[in-house]
Amino acid sequence: MLNELQTKQALQQVLDSVELPKLTKKDEKVFLERLAQHFPSLIGQLHTLYGERYDFFLYLQKLVVVLAKAFAGRKRKWKNLDEKRLSNPSWYRSEKMLGMAVYVDLFAGDLKKLQMKIPYLKSLGINYLHLMPLYKAPEGDSDGGYAVSDYRKVDPKLGTEKDLAQLAEALSDEGISLVLDFVFNHTSDEHQWAEQARKGNPEFKDFYYFFTDKQEVEEYNQTCREIFPTVRRGSFTFLEDVEKYVWTTFNSFQWDLNYSNPAVFNAITDEMLFLANIGCEGLRLDALAFIWKEKWTQCESLPKAHTLIQCFNTCLQIAAPAVLFKSEAIVHPDEVAQYIDKQECQLSYNPLMMALMWESLATRETKLLTASLKKSFEISDQCSWVNYIRCHDDIGWTFDDAVAEQLGINGYEHRRFLNQFYTGKFDGSFSQGVPFQENPTTGDCRVCGSLASLAGLERAIEADDSQAIEHALKRIRLLNSINLSIGGIPLIYQGDELGILNDHSYLNDEFKREDARWVNRPQISPQAVALAETKGSYQHRINQDLKQMIALRRNHPEFGNAKTEILETYRSQLFAYCRTNAKGEQLLALCNFAESTQSIPASICDILGSRRPRDLLSGNQLVGEDILLAAYDVLWLKVTE
Repeated sequence: MLNELQTKQALQQVLDSVELPKLTKKDEKVFLERLAQHFPSLIGQLHTLYGERYDFFLYLQKLVVVLAKAFAGRKRKWKNLDEKRLSNPSWYRSEKMLGMAVYVDLFAGDLKKLQMKIPYLKSLGINYLHLMPLYKAPEGDSDGGYAVSDYRKVDPKLGTEKDLAQLAEALSDEGISLVLDFVFNHTSDEHQWAEQARKGNPEFKDFYYFFTDKQEVEEYNQTCREIFPTVRRGSFTFLEDVEKYVWTTFNSFQWDLNYSNPAVFNAITDEMLFLANIGCEGLRLDALAFIWKEKWTQCESLPKAHTLIQCFNTCLQIAAPAVLFKSEAIVHPDEVAQYIDKQECQLSYNPLMMALMWESLATRETKLLTASLKKSFEISDQCSWVNYIRCHDDIGWTFDDAVAEQLGINGYEHRRFLNQFYTGKFDGSFSQGVPFQENPTTGDCRVCGSLASLAGLERAIEADDSQAIEHALKRIRLLNSINLSIGGIPLIYQGDELGILNDHSYLNDEFKREDARWVNRPQISPQAVALAETKGSYQHRINQDLKQMIALRRNHPEFGNAKTEILETYRSQLFAYCRTNAKGEQLLALCNFAESTQSIPASICDILGSRRPRDLLSGNQLVGEDILLAAYDVLWLKVTE
């Protein structure tokens, strides 16, 4: 590693040897100050990745030019936003943060029509909008848009790049942060880099992992995990036209990028900063665990994968510091935590909590949820969870088998039970999920479904069972309450705020019918919105319950920048946690995961300094020595004047 003097000399050498774009005096001062501030981290991270290469300095020079050009091309509006975010670095931990993830076409039709939906988003309190992949992608199967053919072109069905830029400005004007996907582990095989590599263009031949030796491929396959084993075995695809194997972790049309080549890092940094300059404030790092490969490893979450992400982050701090990274690490809980750091990913999905909320509903026991979150919920106070109840993909039963074993739970058998339960195959199940990537031999699969259908509303309506319907509605309210109150940015997936059931129309589309995940990607029709506004409908109740909790969240700072303590209830059906902010303001949440009424001594409220707090949700003040929670009930307890 370079010492301080060597680092300063290296920076000066770079600046003396490259031609930077013309900047105003003010902008030049800002850029050079940021470059000097972050250059020690940048060169150290790059040296870890590429320091052994003879051409290391050349690629460092080229990268600095990429950063300078991106900064020069950044609109004044976004440069002002950079300064605003730097002056309030924990802005994303506010109690007013509320996210929504949508598919542009399914939510609105196209980008122009989505701009017309801003009043709807504001009526819900949304100020963080994640647009699912909207880039140019192959026709037909594109893995839901995650096979990117051009990071700089919008799918023509959704509009144009100008439409996206206008939407970003319109959202920003209304205080809504735009979040986009940064699909950086792979491109589609139709990307120009892939096409040039396939033709043997020397500039691009090392942009991907190509092998001619089948033995070498098999050696990698021995240790790499198969992601979609029912679709394709191994992590490689044989290209008959060039007689080579190419690394394809996910699908044959998604080629993994070769980050051992610094030209790839520079090229992807350029694409990343292009997205930043559109006006987004968040980039979801897709499949980030897979980005670095080494033989005889699983090629997931390797140390240099973290270095690579840190390096991308450093580039943002220089050229576009308003932009945050959001980790999509669907891996072991201990590995998820490794990505959550101010210098790596400031935001992270919380797959553990998502999976175990569903697990607790199925078992009517909260012991695994409580034990797991006591171990894994706390993260740096410079970072934030992005909490969610379900996502655009599937539910995988992410939990720590060691924690489960301590509680007498066999991880393998328990996952089989959960798969059976949430696909409606377990006797007594309330759920109507759909299996994804089901393996009949092993019984392994993942589960798809909308919030309402997974929580039992679809099955209850079909059975015309009023009590089952009531329980389903209360399960939805319970899950929403935890999502909104436990700490982090709550994220709603399109349609769940409207109580939309599973959409089975995907079975009629030849490009979608083999991918069950489309069952929980519903079209948001005017009728669905109207139904949620119709008093007396199930959807109206779901929508009103959610809106009530959102309004309460916005007005109580305990839901924002505060710490969470997971509590032991010593009641197997109950889950509890306390929120405490820097001012000492507190909120205690109690949740019942069973159909039967449960009680707990009022002494649990001693953490608040009073046994007579008020429930924010009902307005009622507690009385008596015991607290009663009806079926699937939740209390938000706070000491009030």
